[in-house]
Amino acid sequence: MSHKNHARSRPLRLGFVALSDCAPIIMAKELGLYAKHGLAVELHREVGWATIRDKVLYGELDAAHAPAGLVVAANCGLGSVQVECLTGLVLNLNGNAITLSQALWNKGVRDGRTLRREIIHSDEVYTFGVVHTYSSHSLLLREWLRNHRIEPDRDVRIVIVPPAQVHANLKAGHLDGYCVGEPWNSLAVLSNTGWCVATSDEIAPRHPEKVLMVRRDFAERSSHEHLALIAALLEACEFCTRPENRERLMETLAQPEYVSAPIQALRMGMAGTFDYGNGRVEKHSSFHLFAGEDVNAPTPDKAAWVVRNLVKSGVVKDPSLIPMERIADWFRADLFAQAAQLTSALVP
Repeated sequence: MSHKNHARSRPLRLGFVALSDCAPIIMAKELGLYAKHGLAVELHREVGWATIRDKVLYGELDAAHAPAGLVVAANCGLGSVQVECLTGLVLNLNGNAITLSQALWNKGVRDGRTLRREIIHSDEVYTFGVVHTYSSHSLLLREWLRNHRIEPDRDVRIVIVPPAQVHANLKAGHLDGYCVGEPWNSLAVLSNTGWCVATSDEIAPRHPEKVLMVRRDFAERSSHEHLALIAALLEACEFCTRPENRERLMETLAQPEYVSAPIQALRMGMAGTFDYGNGRVEKHSSFHLFAGEDVNAPTPDKAAWVVRNLVKSGVVKDPSLIPMERIADWFRADLFAQAAQLTSALVP
Protein backbone atom coordinates (compact mmCIF):
# COMPACT_ATOMS: atom_id res chain seq x y z
CA MET A 1 0.00 0.00 0.00
CA SER A 2 1.19 3.50 -0.66
CA HIS A 3 0.77 6.45 1.64
CA LYS A 4 0.68 10.19 1.45
CA ASN A 5 3.50 12.38 0.26
CA HIS A 6 5.57 14.16 2.87
CA ALA A 7 6.59 17.76 2.28
CA ARG A 8 10.23 18.15 1.23
CA SER A 9 12.01 20.88 -0.67
CA ARG A 10 14.16 18.46 -2.69
CA PRO A 11 14.21 14.77 -3.65
CA LEU A 12 15.78 12.20 -1.37
CA ARG A 13 19.39 11.64 -2.44
CA LEU A 14 20.15 7.92 -2.56
CA GLY A 15 23.67 6.70 -3.29
CA PHE A 16 24.84 3.46 -4.85
CA VAL A 17 28.00 1.87 -6.24
CA ALA A 18 28.08 0.05 -9.60
CA LEU A 19 27.57 -3.56 -8.53
CA SER A 20 25.01 -6.27 -9.26
CA ASP A 21 23.70 -5.97 -5.71
CA CYS A 22 22.65 -2.35 -6.23
CA ALA A 23 19.74 -3.97 -8.12
CA PRO A 24 17.00 -3.15 -5.57
CA ILE A 25 18.05 0.54 -5.55
CA ILE A 26 17.81 0.67 -9.36
CA MET A 27 14.70 -1.44 -9.83
CA ALA A 28 12.75 0.53 -7.25
CA LYS A 29 13.18 3.51 -9.57
CA GLU A 30 12.54 1.62 -12.79
CA LEU A 31 9.40 -0.03 -11.41
CA GLY A 32 8.02 3.20 -9.97
CA LEU A 33 8.15 1.90 -6.40
CA TYR A 34 9.57 5.08 -4.90
CA ALA A 35 6.72 7.07 -6.42
CA LYS A 36 4.23 4.42 -5.30
CA HIS A 37 5.31 5.08 -1.73
CA GLY A 38 5.06 8.85 -2.13
CA LEU A 39 8.77 9.53 -2.58
CA ALA A 40 10.79 11.63 -5.00
CA VAL A 41 14.22 9.99 -5.16
CA GLU A 42 17.37 11.11 -6.94
CA LEU A 43 19.94 8.36 -7.53
CA HIS A 44 23.66 9.15 -7.21
CA ARG A 45 26.23 6.67 -8.52
CA GLU A 46 29.44 6.94 -6.48
CA VAL A 47 32.88 5.54 -7.25
CA GLY A 48 33.40 3.57 -4.05
CA TRP A 49 32.60 3.01 -0.40
CA ALA A 50 34.76 5.76 1.09
CA THR A 51 32.80 8.26 -0.99
CA ILE A 52 29.48 6.69 0.02
CA ARG A 53 30.50 6.77 3.67
CA ASP A 54 31.65 10.39 3.64
CA LYS A 55 28.62 11.65 1.74
CA VAL A 56 26.25 9.94 4.17
CA LEU A 57 28.18 11.13 7.22
CA TYR A 58 28.31 14.74 6.02
CA GLY A 59 24.71 14.80 4.79
CA GLU A 60 25.34 14.98 1.04
CA LEU A 61 23.38 11.72 0.69
CA ASP A 62 20.26 10.95 2.69
CA ALA A 63 20.70 7.19 2.34
CA ALA A 64 22.92 4.72 0.52
CA HIS A 65 23.57 1.17 -0.59
CA ALA A 66 26.51 0.25 1.68
CA PRO A 67 28.41 -2.73 3.11
CA ALA A 68 27.02 -3.68 6.52
CA GLY A 69 30.41 -3.07 8.13
CA LEU A 70 30.23 0.64 7.28
CA VAL A 71 27.33 1.09 9.72
CA VAL A 72 29.44 -0.36 12.54
CA ALA A 73 32.54 1.60 11.52
CA ALA A 74 30.68 4.93 11.35
CA ASN A 75 29.14 4.47 14.80
CA CYS A 76 32.52 3.61 16.31
CA GLY A 77 34.55 6.22 14.44
CA LEU A 78 36.66 3.54 12.75
CA GLY A 79 38.44 5.09 9.76
CA SER A 80 36.26 8.22 9.80
CA VAL A 81 34.63 10.75 12.10
CA GLN A 82 32.13 9.16 14.49
CA VAL A 83 28.54 9.70 13.36
CA GLU A 84 25.50 7.78 14.58
CA CYS A 85 24.12 5.73 11.70
CA LEU A 86 21.73 2.83 11.37
CA THR A 87 20.11 0.44 8.95
CA GLY A 88 16.51 -0.71 8.77
CA LEU A 89 17.01 -3.01 5.76
CA VAL A 90 19.45 -5.65 4.57
CA LEU A 91 19.45 -5.44 0.77
CA ASN A 92 21.09 -8.82 0.14
CA LEU A 93 23.11 -11.73 1.46
CA ASN A 94 26.18 -13.23 -0.26
CA GLY A 95 27.16 -11.90 -3.72
CA ASN A 96 30.98 -11.76 -3.60
CA ALA A 97 33.85 -13.89 -4.87
CA ILE A 98 37.62 -14.09 -4.73
CA THR A 99 39.28 -13.75 -8.13
CA LEU A 100 42.90 -14.65 -8.83
CA SER A 101 44.89 -13.66 -11.90
CA GLN A 102 45.27 -15.92 -14.91
CA ALA A 103 49.01 -15.49 -14.40
CA LEU A 104 48.70 -17.34 -11.08
CA TRP A 105 46.71 -20.08 -12.81
CA ASN A 106 49.50 -20.40 -15.36
CA LYS A 107 51.95 -20.85 -12.47
CA GLY A 108 49.95 -23.84 -11.22
CA VAL A 109 47.72 -22.18 -8.62
CA ARG A 110 44.36 -23.93 -8.40
CA ASP A 111 43.20 -23.30 -4.83
CA GLY A 112 44.34 -21.93 -1.48
CA ARG A 113 46.82 -24.75 -0.90
CA THR A 114 48.63 -24.20 -4.18
CA LEU A 115 48.52 -20.42 -3.70
CA ARG A 116 50.31 -20.87 -0.37
CA ARG A 117 52.94 -23.02 -2.07
CA GLU A 118 53.43 -20.35 -4.74
CA ILE A 119 53.77 -17.61 -2.10
CA ILE A 120 56.36 -19.65 -0.16
CA HIS A 121 58.50 -20.34 -3.22
CA SER A 122 58.19 -16.97 -4.94
CA ASP A 123 60.35 -13.90 -4.39
CA GLU A 124 57.32 -11.73 -5.22
CA VAL A 125 54.98 -10.22 -2.67
CA TYR A 126 51.53 -10.81 -4.13
CA THR A 127 49.01 -7.97 -3.91
CA PHE A 128 45.28 -8.44 -3.34
CA GLY A 129 42.57 -5.83 -3.58
CA VAL A 130 39.55 -5.32 -1.35
CA VAL A 131 37.01 -2.55 -1.71
CA HIS A 132 37.03 -1.20 1.84
CA THR A 133 38.79 -2.00 5.10
CA TYR A 134 35.53 -2.59 6.99
CA SER A 135 33.50 -4.28 4.23
CA SER A 136 32.76 -8.00 4.10
CA HIS A 137 35.27 -8.37 1.26
CA SER A 138 38.16 -7.57 3.57
CA LEU A 139 36.86 -10.02 6.19
CA LEU A 140 36.14 -12.80 3.67
CA LEU A 141 39.51 -12.53 1.92
CA ARG A 142 41.36 -12.59 5.25
CA GLU A 143 39.38 -15.61 6.44
CA TRP A 144 39.96 -17.51 3.19
CA LEU A 145 43.69 -16.78 3.28
CA ARG A 146 43.99 -17.88 6.92
CA ASN A 147 41.99 -21.04 6.19
CA HIS A 148 44.88 -21.93 3.88
CA ARG A 149 47.62 -20.90 6.33
CA ILE A 150 48.39 -17.63 4.54
CA GLU A 151 48.78 -14.75 6.99
CA PRO A 152 47.16 -11.64 5.45
CA ASP A 153 49.35 -9.10 7.24
CA ARG A 154 52.61 -10.97 6.68
CA ASP A 155 52.50 -13.12 3.56
CA VAL A 156 50.66 -10.86 1.11
CA ARG A 157 49.84 -7.18 0.59
CA ILE A 158 46.20 -6.05 0.81
CA VAL A 159 45.22 -2.72 -0.75
CA ILE A 160 41.96 -0.79 -1.14
CA VAL A 161 40.58 -0.41 -4.68
CA PRO A 162 37.07 0.79 -5.69
CA PRO A 163 34.90 -2.05 -7.04
CA ALA A 164 34.71 -0.95 -10.67
CA GLN A 165 38.50 -0.51 -10.81
CA VAL A 166 39.65 -3.92 -9.57
CA HIS A 167 39.43 -5.64 -12.95
CA ALA A 168 41.45 -2.95 -14.74
CA ASN A 169 44.12 -3.20 -12.05
CA LEU A 170 44.22 -6.99 -12.35
CA LYS A 171 44.53 -6.72 -16.13
CA ALA A 172 47.35 -4.17 -15.78
CA GLY A 173 49.23 -6.43 -13.37
CA HIS A 174 48.86 -4.11 -10.36
CA LEU A 175 46.80 -6.76 -8.54
CA ASP A 176 47.24 -10.52 -8.33
CA GLY A 177 43.74 -11.07 -7.05
CA TYR A 178 40.81 -9.43 -5.32
CA CYS A 179 37.59 -9.95 -3.40
CA VAL A 180 34.68 -7.97 -4.81
CA GLY A 181 31.00 -8.18 -5.66
CA GLU A 182 29.67 -9.01 -9.09
CA PRO A 183 29.95 -8.37 -11.98
CA TRP A 184 33.63 -7.53 -11.50
CA ASN A 185 34.65 -11.16 -10.87
CA SER A 186 32.79 -12.36 -13.95
CA LEU A 187 34.31 -9.59 -16.06
CA ALA A 188 37.76 -11.03 -15.28
CA VAL A 189 36.54 -14.50 -16.29
CA LEU A 190 34.90 -13.13 -19.44
CA SER A 191 38.10 -11.35 -20.49
CA ASN A 192 40.30 -14.32 -19.50
CA THR A 193 42.35 -12.16 -17.13
CA GLY A 194 41.24 -13.97 -13.99
CA TRP A 195 39.32 -16.87 -12.47
CA CYS A 196 37.29 -17.34 -9.30
CA VAL A 197 38.76 -19.52 -6.58
CA ALA A 198 35.88 -19.16 -4.09
CA THR A 199 32.51 -17.48 -3.66
CA SER A 200 31.48 -15.71 -0.51
CA ASP A 201 28.65 -18.12 0.23
CA GLU A 202 31.23 -20.92 0.22
CA ILE A 203 33.33 -19.03 2.79
CA ALA A 204 30.52 -17.61 4.97
CA PRO A 205 27.08 -18.87 3.85
CA ARG A 206 24.29 -16.26 4.07
CA HIS A 207 26.55 -13.51 5.35
CA PRO A 208 24.97 -10.04 5.46
CA GLU A 209 26.23 -7.97 2.54
CA LYS A 210 24.71 -4.60 1.58
CA VAL A 211 22.33 -2.57 3.72
CA LEU A 212 20.43 0.69 3.44
CA MET A 213 22.60 3.06 5.49
CA VAL A 214 21.28 6.35 6.91
CA ARG A 215 22.27 8.77 9.61
CA ARG A 216 20.31 8.36 12.81
CA ASP A 217 19.17 11.99 12.70
CA PHE A 218 17.71 11.43 9.22
CA ALA A 219 15.83 8.34 10.40
CA GLU A 220 14.36 10.32 13.30
CA ARG A 221 13.72 13.65 11.53
CA SER A 222 12.31 12.06 8.35
CA SER A 223 10.87 8.90 9.84
CA HIS A 224 7.92 8.63 7.40
CA GLU A 225 10.18 8.98 4.38
CA HIS A 226 12.69 6.54 5.83
CA LEU A 227 10.02 3.88 6.37
CA ALA A 228 8.59 4.53 2.90
CA LEU A 229 12.08 4.12 1.42
CA ILE A 230 12.56 0.79 3.21
CA ALA A 231 9.13 -0.36 2.01
CA ALA A 232 9.86 0.55 -1.63
CA LEU A 233 13.21 -1.22 -1.51
CA LEU A 234 11.73 -4.27 0.16
CA GLU A 235 9.30 -4.62 -2.76
CA ALA A 236 12.24 -4.18 -5.15
CA CYS A 237 14.18 -6.92 -3.32
CA GLU A 238 11.24 -9.26 -3.82
CA PHE A 239 11.18 -8.42 -7.55
CA CYS A 240 14.94 -9.00 -7.86
CA THR A 241 14.82 -12.44 -6.27
CA ARG A 242 12.36 -13.92 -8.77
CA PRO A 243 14.06 -15.91 -11.57
CA GLU A 244 11.54 -14.73 -14.17
CA ASN A 245 12.66 -11.12 -13.60
CA ARG A 246 16.39 -11.70 -13.88
CA GLU A 247 16.71 -10.97 -17.61
CA ARG A 248 15.01 -7.59 -17.25
CA LEU A 249 17.13 -6.94 -14.18
CA MET A 250 20.37 -7.64 -16.04
CA GLU A 251 19.37 -5.54 -19.04
CA THR A 252 18.59 -2.63 -16.74
CA LEU A 253 21.80 -2.89 -14.69
CA ALA A 254 23.90 -3.02 -17.86
CA GLN A 255 22.83 0.51 -18.80
CA PRO A 256 25.57 3.18 -18.71
CA GLU A 257 24.01 5.18 -15.88
CA TYR A 258 23.85 2.15 -13.59
CA VAL A 259 26.49 -0.63 -13.51
CA SER A 260 27.67 -0.06 -17.09
CA ALA A 261 29.05 -3.56 -17.53
CA PRO A 262 28.64 -6.13 -20.31
CA ILE A 263 25.37 -7.99 -19.91
CA GLN A 264 27.31 -11.24 -20.37
CA ALA A 265 29.28 -10.49 -17.19
CA LEU A 266 26.10 -9.66 -15.27
CA ARG A 267 24.45 -12.84 -16.50
CA MET A 268 27.36 -15.03 -15.36
CA GLY A 269 26.55 -14.28 -11.71
CA MET A 270 22.77 -13.88 -11.87
CA ALA A 271 21.38 -16.61 -14.10
CA GLY A 272 21.40 -19.53 -11.65
CA THR A 273 24.85 -20.83 -12.58
CA PHE A 274 28.27 -19.40 -11.83
CA ASP A 275 31.22 -19.51 -14.19
CA TYR A 276 34.41 -19.76 -12.12
CA GLY A 277 36.59 -19.64 -15.22
CA ASN A 278 38.92 -22.15 -16.85
CA GLY A 279 36.03 -24.49 -17.70
CA ARG A 280 34.37 -24.72 -14.28
CA VAL A 281 30.65 -23.83 -14.34
CA GLU A 282 28.34 -24.83 -11.49
CA LYS A 283 24.71 -24.36 -10.49
CA HIS A 284 24.57 -21.55 -7.94
CA SER A 285 21.07 -20.49 -6.99
CA SER A 286 22.21 -18.77 -3.76
CA PHE A 287 24.92 -16.51 -5.19
CA HIS A 288 22.72 -13.41 -4.69
CA LEU A 289 19.96 -13.55 -2.08
CA PHE A 290 17.80 -10.44 -2.35
CA ALA A 291 14.72 -11.72 -0.49
CA GLY A 292 13.38 -14.79 1.24
CA GLU A 293 13.44 -16.25 4.72
CA ASP A 294 15.54 -14.15 7.11
CA VAL A 295 17.21 -12.16 4.32
CA ASN A 296 16.09 -8.55 4.73
CA ALA A 297 15.56 -7.96 8.46
CA PRO A 298 18.60 -6.30 10.13
CA THR A 299 18.58 -8.72 13.04
CA PRO A 300 21.00 -8.91 15.99
CA ASP A 301 22.58 -12.07 14.57
CA LYS A 302 23.48 -10.27 11.33
CA ALA A 303 24.99 -7.40 13.32
CA ALA A 304 26.87 -9.90 15.47
CA TRP A 305 28.33 -11.58 12.35
CA VAL A 306 29.76 -8.24 11.22
CA VAL A 307 31.23 -7.36 14.62
CA ARG A 308 32.58 -10.86 15.28
CA ASN A 309 34.36 -10.96 11.94
CA LEU A 310 35.75 -7.43 12.18
CA VAL A 311 37.50 -8.61 15.35
CA LYS A 312 38.31 -12.16 14.21
CA SER A 313 39.88 -10.90 10.98
CA GLY A 314 42.22 -8.56 12.85
CA VAL A 315 40.78 -5.52 11.06
CA VAL A 316 39.62 -4.27 14.49
CA LYS A 317 42.38 -5.21 16.92
CA ASP A 318 40.71 -3.90 20.09
CA PRO A 319 37.22 -5.39 20.65
CA SER A 320 36.40 -2.68 23.20
CA LEU A 321 36.19 -0.19 20.31
CA ILE A 322 32.82 -1.74 19.40
CA PRO A 323 30.24 -1.56 22.21
CA MET A 324 28.19 -4.72 21.70
CA GLU A 325 25.36 -3.35 23.82
CA ARG A 326 24.71 -0.74 21.12
CA ILE A 327 24.34 -2.95 18.05
CA ALA A 328 20.54 -3.13 18.40
CA ASP A 329 20.57 0.68 17.98
CA TRP A 330 22.44 0.30 14.69
CA PHE A 331 20.65 -2.70 13.13
CA ARG A 332 17.00 -1.78 13.56
CA ALA A 333 14.75 -4.78 13.12
CA ASP A 334 11.94 -2.68 14.65
CA LEU A 335 12.09 -0.17 11.78
CA PHE A 336 12.11 -3.03 9.28
CA ALA A 337 8.97 -4.47 10.87
CA GLN A 338 7.22 -1.10 10.69
CA ALA A 339 8.17 -0.61 7.03
CA ALA A 340 7.02 -4.13 6.16
CA GLN A 341 3.51 -3.07 7.10
CA LEU A 342 3.60 -0.51 4.25
CA THR A 343 4.58 -2.94 1.55
CA SER A 344 2.82 -5.46 -0.63
CA ALA A 345 5.99 -7.55 -0.91
CA LEU A 346 5.83 -11.12 0.38
CA VAL A 347 7.74 -10.74 3.63
CA PRO A 348 8.28 -14.00 5.54
